[in-house]
Amino acid sequence: MFIRKLTLAAAGAVIGIAGVAATAQADQPIPSLVYRTGAFAPSGIPLANGFADYFNMINLRDGGVNGVKLAVEECDTGYSNDRGVECYDRTKSTGGGATVYNPWSTGITYALIEKATADKIPILSMGYGRTSAANGKVFPYVFNFPATYWSQATSVIQYIADQEGGLDALNGKRFAYIYLDHPYGKEPIPTLDVLAEKFGFTYDKYPVPPASMTEQKSIWLQVRRTRPDYAIMWGWGAMNGTAVREAAAIRFPMDKFIGNWWSGGNDAVVPAGDGSIGYKSASFHGVGTDFGAYEDIKALYEAGGGASADMSEHNNPLWARGVANAAYVVEAIRTAQAEYGDRAITGEEMRWGLENLDLTDARIAEMGLTGYITPVKITCENHEGQNPAILVQQWKGDQWEIISDWVPAMTEVVQPLIAQESEQYARENNITPRECS
Repeated sequence: MFIRKLTLAAAGAVIGIAGVAATAQADQPIPSLVYRTGAFAPSGIPLANGFADYFNMINLRDGGVNGVKLAVEECDTGYSNDRGVECYDRTKSTGGGATVYNPWSTGITYALIEKATADKIPILSMGYGRTSAANGKVFPYVFNFPATYWSQATSVIQYIADQEGGLDALNGKRFAYIYLDHPYGKEPIPTLDVLAEKFGFTYDKYPVPPASMTEQKSIWLQVRRTRPDYAIMWGWGAMNGTAVREAAAIRFPMDKFIGNWWSGGNDAVVPAGDGSIGYKSASFHGVGTDFGAYEDIKALYEAGGGASADMSEHNNPLWARGVANAAYVVEAIRTAQAEYGDRAITGEEMRWGLENLDLTDARIAEMGLTGYITPVKITCENHEGQNPAILVQQWKGDQWEIISDWVPAMTEVVQPLIAQESEQYARENNITPRECS
Protein backbone atom coordinates (compact mmCIF):
# COMPACT_ATOMS: atom_id res chain seq x y z
CA MET A 1 0.00 0.00 0.00
CA PHE A 2 1.23 3.44 -0.88
CA ILE A 3 1.16 5.31 2.46
CA ARG A 4 3.67 7.78 3.82
CA LYS A 5 2.20 9.14 7.01
CA LEU A 6 2.35 12.84 7.62
CA THR A 7 4.14 13.83 10.79
CA LEU A 8 2.56 16.16 13.29
CA ALA A 9 5.59 18.39 13.01
CA ALA A 10 5.05 18.76 9.27
CA ALA A 11 1.34 19.28 9.66
CA GLY A 12 2.04 22.00 12.16
CA ALA A 13 3.51 24.08 9.35
CA VAL A 14 0.11 24.49 7.72
CA ILE A 15 -0.77 28.12 7.11
CA GLY A 16 -2.27 30.11 4.26
CA ILE A 17 -5.46 30.21 2.26
CA ALA A 18 -7.91 27.31 2.53
CA GLY A 19 -5.42 25.20 4.43
CA VAL A 20 -2.80 25.24 1.66
CA ALA A 21 0.73 25.49 2.93
CA ALA A 22 2.37 28.85 2.15
CA THR A 23 5.94 29.04 3.35
CA ALA A 24 9.07 30.83 2.25
CA GLN A 25 9.89 27.73 0.17
CA ALA A 26 6.56 27.70 -1.68
CA ASP A 27 7.51 28.85 -5.12
CA GLN A 28 5.22 27.19 -7.70
CA PRO A 29 2.29 29.66 -7.97
CA ILE A 30 -1.06 28.03 -8.66
CA PRO A 31 -4.08 30.36 -8.68
CA SER A 32 -7.29 28.71 -7.47
CA LEU A 33 -10.43 30.31 -8.93
CA VAL A 34 -13.05 29.27 -6.40
CA TYR A 35 -16.63 30.16 -5.61
CA ARG A 36 -17.18 29.75 -1.91
CA THR A 37 -19.90 32.41 -2.06
CA GLY A 38 -23.08 32.92 -4.03
CA ALA A 39 -25.74 30.63 -5.47
CA PHE A 40 -23.20 28.09 -6.70
CA ALA A 41 -21.32 27.77 -3.40
CA PRO A 42 -22.88 24.37 -2.50
CA SER A 43 -21.07 22.94 -5.52
CA GLY A 44 -18.00 25.18 -5.41
CA ILE A 45 -16.99 24.69 -1.77
CA PRO A 46 -16.24 20.93 -1.92
CA LEU A 47 -14.39 21.40 -5.22
CA ALA A 48 -12.19 24.11 -3.68
CA ASN A 49 -11.56 22.03 -0.57
CA GLY A 50 -10.55 18.89 -2.46
CA PHE A 51 -8.27 20.96 -4.69
CA ALA A 52 -6.62 22.55 -1.64
CA ASP A 53 -6.31 19.29 0.31
CA TYR A 54 -4.29 17.46 -2.32
CA PHE A 55 -1.78 20.28 -2.82
CA ASN A 56 -1.47 20.70 0.94
CA MET A 57 -0.81 16.99 1.36
CA ILE A 58 1.86 17.03 -1.38
CA ASN A 59 3.59 20.00 0.29
CA LEU A 60 3.61 18.44 3.73
CA ARG A 61 4.21 14.80 2.86
CA ASP A 62 6.66 15.21 -0.01
CA GLY A 63 8.01 18.72 0.49
CA GLY A 64 6.31 19.72 -2.76
CA VAL A 65 7.12 18.37 -6.21
CA ASN A 66 10.79 17.43 -6.32
CA GLY A 67 11.47 19.96 -3.58
CA VAL A 68 9.40 22.76 -5.13
CA LYS A 69 6.57 23.86 -2.85
CA LEU A 70 3.13 24.62 -4.29
CA ALA A 71 1.78 28.09 -3.49
CA VAL A 72 -1.98 28.07 -4.01
CA GLU A 73 -3.77 31.41 -3.96
CA GLU A 74 -7.56 31.46 -3.90
CA CYS A 75 -9.63 34.13 -5.62
CA ASP A 76 -13.42 33.92 -5.32
CA THR A 77 -15.19 34.37 -8.65
CA GLY A 78 -18.73 33.75 -7.41
CA TYR A 79 -19.07 31.79 -10.69
CA SER A 80 -19.24 35.17 -12.46
CA ASN A 81 -17.43 35.62 -15.77
CA ASP A 82 -16.45 39.22 -14.97
CA ARG A 83 -15.09 38.30 -11.56
CA GLY A 84 -13.30 35.34 -13.10
CA VAL A 85 -11.46 37.66 -15.48
CA GLU A 86 -10.67 40.01 -12.59
CA CYS A 87 -9.23 37.10 -10.61
CA TYR A 88 -7.13 36.10 -13.60
CA ASP A 89 -5.73 39.60 -14.02
CA ARG A 90 -5.05 39.86 -10.28
CA THR A 91 -3.19 36.55 -9.96
CA LYS A 92 -1.47 35.94 -13.29
CA SER A 93 1.79 37.62 -12.24
CA THR A 94 1.86 36.41 -8.63
CA GLY A 95 5.08 34.76 -7.54
CA GLY A 96 6.80 35.21 -10.88
CA GLY A 97 3.85 34.09 -13.01
CA ALA A 98 0.91 31.72 -12.73
CA THR A 99 1.53 28.06 -13.55
CA VAL A 100 -1.92 27.00 -14.74
CA TYR A 101 -5.56 28.08 -14.40
CA ASN A 102 -8.39 25.77 -13.40
CA PRO A 103 -11.46 28.03 -13.85
CA TRP A 104 -14.17 25.60 -12.65
CA SER A 105 -16.60 27.37 -15.00
CA THR A 106 -17.35 27.01 -18.70
CA GLY A 107 -18.22 30.70 -18.97
CA ILE A 108 -14.99 31.81 -17.30
CA THR A 109 -13.03 29.38 -19.45
CA TYR A 110 -14.47 30.93 -22.62
CA ALA A 111 -13.65 34.40 -21.27
CA LEU A 112 -10.03 33.48 -20.55
CA ILE A 113 -9.01 31.50 -23.63
CA GLU A 114 -7.63 34.41 -25.66
CA LYS A 115 -6.09 36.18 -22.64
CA ALA A 116 -4.34 33.07 -21.32
CA THR A 117 -3.12 32.12 -24.79
CA ALA A 118 -1.60 35.57 -25.26
CA ASP A 119 0.03 35.32 -21.81
CA LYS A 120 1.22 31.74 -22.48
CA ILE A 121 -0.45 30.36 -19.37
CA PRO A 122 -2.29 27.06 -19.86
CA ILE A 123 -5.90 26.44 -18.86
CA LEU A 124 -6.95 23.04 -17.56
CA SER A 125 -10.75 22.97 -17.83
CA MET A 126 -11.02 19.39 -16.63
CA GLY A 127 -14.15 17.90 -18.17
CA TYR A 128 -15.78 21.25 -18.95
CA GLY A 129 -15.26 24.45 -20.96
CA ARG A 130 -15.03 24.73 -24.72
CA THR A 131 -15.16 21.24 -26.19
CA SER A 132 -13.48 22.19 -29.48
CA ALA A 133 -10.42 23.24 -27.48
CA ALA A 134 -9.59 19.54 -27.56
CA ASN A 135 -7.94 20.38 -30.89
CA GLY A 136 -4.46 21.26 -29.66
CA LYS A 137 -3.44 22.52 -33.10
CA VAL A 138 -5.83 25.46 -32.72
CA PHE A 139 -5.88 25.76 -28.91
CA PRO A 140 -2.31 25.08 -27.74
CA TYR A 141 -2.90 26.47 -24.24
CA VAL A 142 -6.27 24.86 -23.40
CA PHE A 143 -6.75 21.31 -22.10
CA ASN A 144 -10.03 19.58 -21.26
CA PHE A 145 -9.14 15.96 -20.42
CA PRO A 146 -10.14 13.32 -19.45
CA ALA A 147 -13.39 13.83 -21.44
CA THR A 148 -15.31 16.76 -22.89
CA TYR A 149 -18.98 17.66 -22.63
CA TRP A 150 -19.64 16.40 -26.14
CA SER A 151 -18.01 13.06 -25.39
CA GLN A 152 -19.93 12.87 -22.12
CA ALA A 153 -23.22 13.49 -23.93
CA THR A 154 -22.56 10.60 -26.32
CA SER A 155 -21.60 8.30 -23.43
CA VAL A 156 -24.81 9.17 -21.56
CA ILE A 157 -26.86 8.32 -24.66
CA GLN A 158 -24.85 5.11 -25.08
CA TYR A 159 -25.55 4.20 -21.45
CA ILE A 160 -29.28 4.74 -21.98
CA ALA A 161 -29.11 2.60 -25.11
CA ASP A 162 -27.38 -0.14 -23.14
CA GLN A 163 -30.22 -0.07 -20.60
CA GLU A 164 -32.82 -0.27 -23.36
CA GLY A 165 -31.26 -3.06 -25.39
CA GLY A 166 -29.09 -1.25 -27.92
CA LEU A 167 -28.83 1.86 -30.03
CA ASP A 168 -31.71 0.75 -32.26
CA ALA A 169 -33.99 0.90 -29.22
CA LEU A 170 -33.49 4.69 -29.03
CA ASN A 171 -35.67 5.19 -32.10
CA GLY A 172 -38.92 6.85 -31.01
CA LYS A 173 -37.76 7.55 -27.45
CA ARG A 174 -38.42 10.93 -25.89
CA PHE A 175 -36.06 12.58 -23.44
CA ALA A 176 -36.18 15.71 -21.31
CA TYR A 177 -33.05 17.84 -21.21
CA ILE A 178 -32.97 20.09 -18.12
CA TYR A 179 -30.04 22.49 -18.23
CA LEU A 180 -28.62 25.66 -16.75
CA ASP A 181 -29.31 28.47 -19.22
CA HIS A 182 -25.63 29.35 -19.38
CA PRO A 183 -22.76 28.48 -21.76
CA TYR A 184 -22.17 25.39 -19.62
CA GLY A 185 -25.67 24.05 -20.04
CA LYS A 186 -25.82 24.89 -23.74
CA GLU A 187 -22.47 23.26 -24.59
CA PRO A 188 -23.76 19.72 -25.32
CA ILE A 189 -26.84 20.77 -27.32
CA PRO A 190 -25.17 20.56 -30.78
CA THR A 191 -24.07 17.01 -29.97
CA LEU A 192 -27.50 16.01 -28.70
CA ASP A 193 -28.99 17.38 -31.94
CA VAL A 194 -26.69 15.18 -34.00
CA LEU A 195 -27.42 12.14 -31.84
CA ALA A 196 -31.19 12.71 -32.01
CA GLU A 197 -31.10 12.77 -35.81
CA LYS A 198 -28.75 9.79 -35.98
CA PHE A 199 -30.68 7.50 -33.63
CA GLY A 200 -34.24 8.74 -34.05
CA PHE A 201 -35.05 10.04 -30.59
CA THR A 202 -36.47 13.44 -29.66
CA TYR A 203 -35.75 15.61 -26.68
CA ASP A 204 -37.42 18.60 -25.08
CA LYS A 205 -35.26 21.44 -23.79
CA TYR A 206 -35.93 22.96 -20.37
CA PRO A 207 -33.57 25.87 -19.67
CA VAL A 208 -33.24 26.94 -16.04
CA PRO A 209 -32.30 30.62 -15.63
CA PRO A 210 -29.32 31.17 -13.29
CA ALA A 211 -31.28 33.90 -11.48
CA SER A 212 -34.12 31.54 -10.57
CA MET A 213 -32.59 28.09 -10.19
CA THR A 214 -34.90 27.11 -7.33
CA GLU A 215 -38.07 27.86 -9.33
CA GLN A 216 -38.60 24.73 -11.40
CA LYS A 217 -42.16 23.63 -10.59
CA SER A 218 -43.49 24.59 -14.03
CA ILE A 219 -40.69 22.62 -15.71
CA TRP A 220 -41.41 19.46 -13.79
CA LEU A 221 -45.17 19.76 -14.23
CA GLN A 222 -44.52 19.83 -17.96
CA VAL A 223 -42.23 16.82 -17.61
CA ARG A 224 -45.06 15.02 -15.83
CA ARG A 225 -47.40 15.82 -18.73
CA THR A 226 -45.00 14.75 -21.50
CA ARG A 227 -43.80 11.59 -19.66
CA PRO A 228 -40.32 11.33 -21.22
CA ASP A 229 -38.55 7.99 -21.15
CA TYR A 230 -35.50 9.56 -19.50
CA ALA A 231 -34.50 12.92 -18.07
CA ILE A 232 -30.95 14.20 -18.58
CA MET A 233 -29.62 17.10 -16.53
CA TRP A 234 -26.76 19.54 -17.03
CA GLY A 235 -27.12 21.36 -13.71
CA TRP A 236 -24.99 23.21 -11.20
CA GLY A 237 -25.28 24.84 -7.81
CA ALA A 238 -28.74 25.22 -6.29
CA MET A 239 -30.32 24.00 -9.52
CA ASN A 240 -29.28 20.39 -8.86
CA GLY A 241 -30.97 19.83 -5.52
CA THR A 242 -34.09 21.64 -6.67
CA ALA A 243 -34.37 19.49 -9.80
CA VAL A 244 -34.01 16.20 -7.94
CA ARG A 245 -36.48 17.31 -5.28
CA GLU A 246 -39.05 18.38 -7.91
CA ALA A 247 -38.53 15.16 -9.86
CA ALA A 248 -39.20 13.19 -6.67
CA ALA A 249 -42.33 15.27 -6.04
CA ILE A 250 -43.85 14.22 -9.38
CA ARG A 251 -42.64 10.65 -8.78
CA PHE A 252 -40.38 10.61 -11.81
CA PRO A 253 -38.47 7.30 -11.74
CA MET A 254 -35.05 8.17 -10.34
CA ASP A 255 -33.28 5.37 -12.18
CA LYS A 256 -34.34 7.12 -15.40
CA PHE A 257 -32.98 10.50 -14.25
CA ILE A 258 -29.30 10.92 -15.21
CA GLY A 259 -27.23 13.99 -14.47
CA ASN A 260 -23.90 14.92 -15.95
CA TRP A 261 -20.84 14.84 -13.72
CA TRP A 262 -21.47 18.33 -12.34
CA SER A 263 -24.98 17.23 -11.38
CA GLY A 264 -23.64 14.35 -9.31
CA GLY A 265 -22.62 15.86 -5.98
CA ASN A 266 -24.19 15.50 -2.54
CA ASP A 267 -25.91 18.85 -3.05
CA ALA A 268 -28.03 17.22 -5.77
CA VAL A 269 -29.43 14.42 -3.62
CA VAL A 270 -29.45 15.37 0.06
CA PRO A 271 -32.25 18.02 -0.25
CA ALA A 272 -34.71 15.41 -1.57
CA GLY A 273 -34.09 12.90 1.24
CA ASP A 274 -35.23 9.37 0.43
CA GLY A 275 -36.88 10.68 -2.72
CA SER A 276 -33.47 10.96 -4.38
CA ILE A 277 -32.55 7.29 -3.92
CA GLY A 278 -31.77 5.78 -7.31
CA TYR A 279 -30.76 9.04 -9.01
CA LYS A 280 -27.79 8.59 -11.35
CA SER A 281 -25.03 10.75 -12.74
CA ALA A 282 -21.96 10.48 -14.90
CA SER A 283 -18.45 10.65 -13.47
CA PHE A 284 -14.87 10.27 -14.66
CA HIS A 285 -13.31 9.17 -11.37
CA GLY A 286 -14.02 7.03 -8.35
CA VAL A 287 -16.01 7.97 -5.27
CA GLY A 288 -15.49 7.55 -1.55
CA THR A 289 -12.28 7.38 0.44
CA ASP A 290 -11.06 3.89 -0.35
CA PHE A 291 -7.75 4.83 -1.94
CA GLY A 292 -4.21 4.68 -0.59
CA ALA A 293 -3.36 8.37 -0.63
CA TYR A 294 -6.43 9.12 1.45
CA GLU A 295 -4.59 7.91 4.53
CA ASP A 296 -2.21 10.82 4.09
CA ILE A 297 -5.06 13.28 3.60
CA LYS A 298 -6.79 11.85 6.67
CA ALA A 299 -3.61 12.35 8.70
CA LEU A 300 -3.53 15.94 7.50
CA TYR A 301 -7.02 16.45 8.91
CA GLU A 302 -6.26 14.69 12.16
CA ALA A 303 -3.40 17.16 12.61
CA GLY A 304 -5.74 20.10 12.02
CA GLY A 305 -4.55 21.01 8.54
CA GLY A 306 -7.50 20.23 6.28
CA ALA A 307 -9.51 22.65 4.17
CA SER A 308 -13.00 21.26 4.88
CA ALA A 309 -15.01 21.86 8.01
CA ASP A 310 -14.96 18.12 8.66
CA MET A 311 -14.11 14.88 6.90
CA SER A 312 -17.72 13.94 6.10
CA GLU A 313 -17.38 16.06 2.94
CA HIS A 314 -14.85 13.57 1.61
CA ASN A 315 -17.65 11.24 0.52
CA ASN A 316 -18.87 13.97 -1.84
CA PRO A 317 -17.92 13.30 -5.49
CA LEU A 318 -17.27 17.04 -5.92
CA TRP A 319 -14.56 16.94 -3.24
CA ALA A 320 -13.13 13.92 -5.06
CA ARG A 321 -13.13 15.93 -8.29
CA GLY A 322 -11.08 18.69 -6.66
CA VAL A 323 -8.57 16.06 -5.55
CA ALA A 324 -8.47 14.56 -9.07
CA ASN A 325 -7.89 17.98 -10.64
CA ALA A 326 -5.01 18.75 -8.29
CA ALA A 327 -3.48 15.33 -8.88
CA TYR A 328 -3.44 15.89 -12.65
CA VAL A 329 -1.84 19.32 -12.12
CA VAL A 330 0.88 17.88 -9.88
CA GLU A 331 1.72 15.17 -12.40
CA ALA A 332 1.88 17.70 -15.24
CA ILE A 333 4.32 19.78 -13.15
CA ARG A 334 6.37 16.65 -12.55
CA THR A 335 6.34 15.91 -16.29
CA ALA A 336 7.52 19.45 -17.07
CA GLN A 337 10.29 19.22 -14.48
CA ALA A 338 11.59 16.06 -16.16
CA GLU A 339 12.17 18.21 -19.25
CA TYR A 340 13.20 21.54 -17.71
CA GLY A 341 14.70 20.63 -14.34
CA ASP A 342 13.54 20.32 -10.74
CA ARG A 343 12.61 23.93 -10.20
CA ALA A 344 9.60 26.20 -10.43
CA ILE A 345 8.41 26.02 -14.02
CA THR A 346 6.83 28.75 -16.13
CA GLY A 347 3.36 28.72 -17.62
CA GLU A 348 4.77 27.92 -21.03
CA GLU A 349 6.74 25.01 -19.58
CA MET A 350 3.61 23.81 -17.82
CA ARG A 351 1.87 23.77 -21.20
CA TRP A 352 4.58 21.35 -22.36
CA GLY A 353 4.04 19.26 -19.25
CA LEU A 354 0.30 19.03 -19.87
CA GLU A 355 0.80 18.26 -23.55
CA ASN A 356 3.22 15.44 -22.74
CA LEU A 357 1.32 14.02 -19.79
CA ASP A 358 1.21 10.22 -19.93
CA LEU A 359 -0.31 9.07 -16.66
CA THR A 360 -0.32 5.28 -16.59
CA ASP A 361 -1.95 2.75 -14.29
CA ALA A 362 1.47 2.02 -12.81
CA ARG A 363 2.08 5.67 -11.94
CA ILE A 364 -1.43 6.04 -10.54
CA ALA A 365 -0.71 3.06 -8.27
CA GLU A 366 2.48 4.77 -7.07
CA MET A 367 0.40 7.86 -6.27
CA GLY A 368 -2.04 5.82 -4.20
CA LEU A 369 -4.93 6.75 -6.49
CA THR A 370 -5.81 3.42 -8.14
CA GLY A 371 -9.49 3.37 -8.99
CA TYR A 372 -9.79 7.04 -8.13
CA ILE A 373 -8.45 8.76 -11.23
CA THR A 374 -8.17 7.45 -14.75
CA PRO A 375 -5.04 7.13 -16.92
CA VAL A 376 -4.52 10.04 -19.30
CA LYS A 377 -2.33 10.45 -22.36
CA ILE A 378 -2.26 13.86 -24.02
CA THR A 379 -0.73 14.78 -27.36
CA CYS A 380 -0.14 17.93 -29.37
CA GLU A 381 -3.19 17.19 -31.50
CA ASN A 382 -5.49 15.85 -28.79
CA HIS A 383 -5.97 17.78 -25.54
CA GLU A 384 -8.97 15.68 -24.47
CA GLY A 385 -7.09 12.42 -24.09
CA GLN A 386 -7.07 9.18 -25.98
CA ASN A 387 -9.99 7.26 -24.53
CA PRO A 388 -12.80 9.53 -23.30
CA ALA A 389 -15.40 7.61 -21.33
CA ILE A 390 -17.67 7.90 -18.32
CA LEU A 391 -18.65 5.87 -15.30
CA VAL A 392 -22.22 5.99 -14.00
CA GLN A 393 -22.75 6.42 -10.29
CA GLN A 394 -25.99 6.02 -8.34
CA TRP A 395 -27.17 7.48 -5.04
CA LYS A 396 -28.06 4.76 -2.54
CA GLY A 397 -29.43 7.02 0.17
CA ASP A 398 -26.24 7.43 2.17
CA GLN A 399 -23.48 7.13 -0.43
CA TRP A 400 -22.72 7.06 -4.13
CA GLU A 401 -21.90 3.75 -5.81
CA ILE A 402 -20.33 3.15 -9.22
CA ILE A 403 -22.80 0.93 -11.09
CA SER A 404 -21.29 0.69 -14.58
CA ASP A 405 -18.15 -0.23 -16.38
CA TRP A 406 -16.51 2.52 -18.43
CA VAL A 407 -18.93 3.70 -21.11
CA PRO A 408 -16.88 4.91 -24.08
CA ALA A 409 -17.67 8.06 -26.00
CA MET A 410 -18.78 7.92 -29.61
CA THR A 411 -15.60 9.45 -30.97
CA GLU A 412 -16.84 8.94 -34.52
CA VAL A 413 -19.54 11.51 -33.70
CA VAL A 414 -17.50 13.88 -31.57
CA GLN A 415 -14.27 14.19 -33.55
CA PRO A 416 -15.84 15.66 -36.73
CA LEU A 417 -17.72 18.20 -34.58
CA ILE A 418 -14.51 19.20 -32.83
CA ALA A 419 -12.72 19.56 -36.15
CA GLN A 420 -15.53 21.62 -37.66
CA GLU A 421 -15.91 24.07 -34.78
CA SER A 422 -12.19 24.48 -34.09
CA GLU A 423 -11.48 25.14 -37.77
CA GLN A 424 -14.24 27.77 -37.81
CA TYR A 425 -12.75 29.38 -34.69
CA ALA A 426 -9.33 29.44 -36.38
CA ARG A 427 -10.76 31.16 -39.48
CA GLU A 428 -12.69 33.74 -37.45
CA ASN A 429 -9.65 34.58 -35.32
CA ASN A 430 -7.00 34.45 -38.09
CA ILE A 431 -5.21 31.53 -36.42
CA THR A 432 -2.95 29.31 -38.45
CA PRO A 433 -3.16 25.84 -36.83
CA ARG A 434 0.25 24.73 -35.69
CA GLU A 435 2.01 21.65 -36.99
CA CYS A 436 2.31 18.67 -34.69
CA SER A 437 5.24 16.43 -35.46
